[in-house]
Amino acid sequence: MKTLQQLFSHLRLATHSMFHVWCQEFHLTLKDIGVVIFFFVVPLLYPLLYSYIYSEEVVREVPVLVVDESRTSLSREYLRKLDATPDADIRAYCANMDEAKEMLRERKAYGILHIPRGFSFQLHRGEASTVTLFCDMSGLLYYKALMISNTEVSLSLNKDIKINRIGHSTEREEELAAYPISYENVPLFNHAGGFASFVLPGVLILILQQTLILGIGLSAGTTREHNRFHQLIPQHRHYQLTFPIVLGKALCYLLIYAAVASYVLGMVPYIFSLNQIGNPPTLVLFVLPYLLACIFFAMTCTIVIRNRETVMLIFVFSSVPLLFLSGISWPGSAIPDFWRYFSYLFPSTFGINGYVKIHNMGAELQQVRTEYTALWIQAVVYFLSACLVYRRQIEMSKRNSKVIEKAN
Repeated sequence: MKTLQQLFSHLRLATHSMFHVWCQEFHLTLKDIGVVIFFFVVPLLYPLLYSYIYSEEVVREVPVLVVDESRTSLSREYLRKLDATPDADIRAYCANMDEAKEMLRERKAYGILHIPRGFSFQLHRGEASTVTLFCDMSGLLYYKALMISNTEVSLSLNKDIKINRIGHSTEREEELAAYPISYENVPLFNHAGGFASFVLPGVLILILQQTLILGIGLSAGTTREHNRFHQLIPQHRHYQLTFPIVLGKALCYLLIYAAVASYVLGMVPYIFSLNQIGNPPTLVLFVLPYLLACIFFAMTCTIVIRNRETVMLIFVFSSVPLLFLSGISWPGSAIPDFWRYFSYLFPSTFGINGYVKIHNMGAELQQVRTEYTALWIQAVVYFLSACLVYRRQIEMSKRNSKVIEKAN
């Protein structure tokens, strides 16, 4: 009976300490303008900024230069069809390739279309002819737009040439001659083929991780600066137990980011009409371990944060590399083994891939079992590591208290 009373007494003390830590962390978060910026302002504005920049989805009317050495009705028909496409805009007709290259170097266009002298003559003789497209590869979206436009025009012109060579025939015969094998292009999960629908889901989920790390790190740096012994916890009776400290802080961050994540992952895609076919309850169940993993990972990282500036120097630069390592902007199978395994240390790797599958591809929780399980494993591992970090801080605090008592 006495042991049971002691157990309830310890639980009551731990609960009271956790509630105190939770309230204190809320107070410190709202008091620190830097943390407020990372926790509220950045998640509010960054998704809107990125989404607005890429809201056009695809590049249209890409400037292209033309060197038409054929100067025939057939070459002019090709160019008229090219200029009529939504992706290409013939900006100038050049006398030769040297003039076109000079204009390309001056960034007056992003591609050069060269039609050879014998273009029409070869086609009328029943021979193959070549239309050459030179593209500025510093912008892959420009290349994509010009390449697709020229491919469509060449296919259309090929069809007309085939039909003309058949002579008198029925409409069905002309159709079979032009396209012996019919094909249909159906873009899955990104109907516009746009850049925003492709990359923004990964950016949105990464923003949650990075702002959590920066905000928690900034708060930890402030605490160390204000602490006499540069520790993460104050010398207070409510900061004597490891679990209440870790859980109290984590609960504060989780409640804040439950609202932030709802806005970033729910409202922003809706505002900019991004692809949304995921099941909301499935998304909520998936985001929970992701937020917990990010929070405990950030709390673990505070062991290396000595002042407010440290977190900026260590973690700000990591956003772009983590986006690449996630496998969303570059195929994961093409990433070297070392970097692929290294990326497993970060919740964003599994969070981005799982979120894209659920939100953009309509996957259920069972279909993202690997990412979901990995996030729970990370949440547990980083929770234990965060407990070790704060356990060491408690021990150091006790030693410092004894030093102070002896000095007095």
